[in-house]
Parts: sequence; structure tokens; C-alpha cells
Amino acid sequence: MPAPLEGIRILDFSQVVAGPVATMLLAEQGAEVIKIEALEGDILRRGQSFVKNGMNSLTMNCNRGKKSIAIDLRQPEGLAIVMELALTADVVIQNFRAGAIERLGIDADELRAANDRLITVWMSGYGPTGPLAEKPVFDPVIQAVTGHIAVQENPQIPLPDVHRTIIMDKSTALTAAQAITVALFVRERTGQGQHIELAMIDSALYFFWPDGAMRHALLDDDVSAGVTLYESMSVAQCADGHLVYFLVDDANWQGMFRAIEHPEWGEDPRFSTSLARMENLPAAGDLISAALLDFTRDDLLARLDAEDVPAAPMLAVDEVPSYPQVVHNESLVEWDHPQAGRVRSPKAAAKFSATPNEERWWVPTLGEQTDEILSMVGRDDDAIAALRADGIVA
Repeated sequence: MPAPLEGIRILDFSQVVAGPVATMLLAEQGAEVIKIEALEGDILRRGQSFVKNGMNSLTMNCNRGKKSIAIDLRQPEGLAIVMELALTADVVIQNFRAGAIERLGIDADELRAANDRLITVWMSGYGPTGPLAEKPVFDPVIQAVTGHIAVQENPQIPLPDVHRTIIMDKSTALTAAQAITVALFVRERTGQGQHIELAMIDSALYFFWPDGAMRHALLDDDVSAGVTLYESMSVAQCADGHLVYFLVDDANWQGMFRAIEHPEWGEDPRFSTSLARMENLPAAGDLISAALLDFTRDDLLARLDAEDVPAAPMLAVDEVPSYPQVVHNESLVEWDHPQAGRVRSPKAAAKFSATPNEERWWVPTLGEQTDEILSMVGRDDDAIAALRADGIVA
């Protein structure tokens, strides 16, 4: 059976992480993704961390399964080529700063006027208009203005911190991929493409709000007090390591008390009911934290498992590949790249029974498929040689 998105062609002008991860997911679901790069390459290619033979880990992690053409869009012939490619495409996606791609001569309305089935996706940090539209944006900036940093506070270390992974970029990537598949579905019904605007600040707020804004969602004065989910999360220290547990209901709390050999705390009026625990959460946390130091991590995990309390070891990243469920699910795959050598990558998470994903274990070098892509718009060998000689393609 064909992959879910087989036959869909995407022109990908996006750089860094949000756009590239969105199109990488669509590539692994069968789409042909043509990565349009400047002659010097995507910004990520210039990174100097974790590099082998010119291929760095961020580029490898964000561009699996794509084709690359290196082309100078500032030259009329280069721009003409991508406009011709757009006539053959189903989706065009970009995430430059507001107005930047239009200054190159690429306009979403004009693209769709020439190809009415085309879906154009314009991603940005703050949106196309507004007081901050033209400001540069990266992930931690959006974390700051959407509340994410403010809630990253451990009661024992009362200093908010950033997520140490670019969660805003990646949540925006998933939002973009979902929006593109919806637009493709609508096109199957109507025959018409459409334009999608996606601001990182908006996707970050949508991602944050369900649990992060519990205290700020119900606005009337008579709303009862409570404890947010993030206030009840904790990394716990044991005698020889750390684990994470999450106590959601009365059964979890009673199970924890039994596991740490203090069942009497379940009868303590401060902790015997949900409302009482909410009012005495710091005291409960202090007692549990002190008791955990009497147990090794693995012993405590076994005790918590026996009580059906949600808990897991806090793994270092190099421990994750050997975690039993990761091994069982075959979540990570090792493969060989001609330049980068041995590579470890995650599989796309969604598994389709009738139209399985394609395993596209490759990442293009800069401009690797330039000749192939130029042939899609009728350039023969002589024309391609001339374009290369004129410095229009690399």
C-alpha cells in the first residue's frame, strides 16, 4: 500500500526547526518534500556543534526524507525556477520573518492564483501584522511571553527556567503538519487550495493553556481555589538517584504512603481527602521527599509499581535507547549516512495499519538533488550546466 501522503509535493522554504520538522513528518508520511535552500544552505547547516563531514546533528534531526536544491532566489532565473516548481506543488511552506519572502518576489496570493489547488503556509513568530510582527523570534523568546517559563519552578529551587528543549518550535511544527493535512483533506472535498497563517506565539499558547492556565481560565470571582497540575509535579530524590511520580487521585496518594511505609499518613486529617491535601500540599511534599531518601530508586519503583502509582526513573538521554519500552516499540532506529556516519533517529510516532509510513533514512546534503529537481521543470543537462556556471544553483 502507498504511504499516506504519497503523490503530495511540498516546496519547503522553511529554516531552523519549526518548519523543517513539520515537513520532515510529512515526508515520513510519504510526501515528496523539496527543500529550497540558499547557495550557502539552511541556517542549521552552518552550525558547528556535533558535526561530521559537514553534516551536523540538528540538520540530520530536522530534514530526514527530503530532497534539496541550492538556488539563488535573488536572481531572476532562480526565482523563475521556484515559481515553476510551485505550479507542480501541492503545498508551499515558509517561516521567514514577516514580509521577507514577499521582498524576494514570492507572494502567497499570486502563487494560488497560478495554481488554485495550492496550499500556502506562512509561519512566523508573532504573526504577519501587529506591534511585534517584524521582531526576530526564537524558541526561548516565545516561551517567555506565553507563560511557559513562569511555571517551570521547582518548590525547592524557586527560580523559573526555560524548557531545555525547543518545545515551542516543535509544538508549532506539529500544529503546522496537522493544519496542512486538514487543508489537503478540504481540497479533496472542494478542489480548492487555501492559505494558512500560523504564528508560533498562537500555537505556544494553545499548547500551554489546557493545564498551564488552570488558574487563569475560569474568570468569575466565585471560582474555588485549587492546585494546578504543574504545582503537583516533582522530581524526587532517592538514596541513589532520581525518579518522577505523579499523584492524581486518592488511590495514588494512599498507594504512595503505603509504598514508603507510612500508611498512617493516609489517616492524617491533613492528607486524608483531596481538599485537605490541596491545602497542605507543601507539608505532604516535604514528608514524602524526606521518606524517599530511605529507599534506593529501583526498590522504590518496584514498591510504587506494586501500588499502581504512576512513576518512572529519571533517565539520562544516553539511557533512553535501552529503556525497555523504547526497545520494545522500536522507537529509535540506527542507520548509516554517507557523510554523517552512524545515525540514531526516532520513527514517526503514528502507525497506520493500511498505509504505513515510509522509512526514509536519508538526509540530503546541500543541493544534493538540484539536477533532479531542475529536470522536473524541464531544464536539460545543458541548461543545468549554464545555471551552475552562472552561480544560480550550486
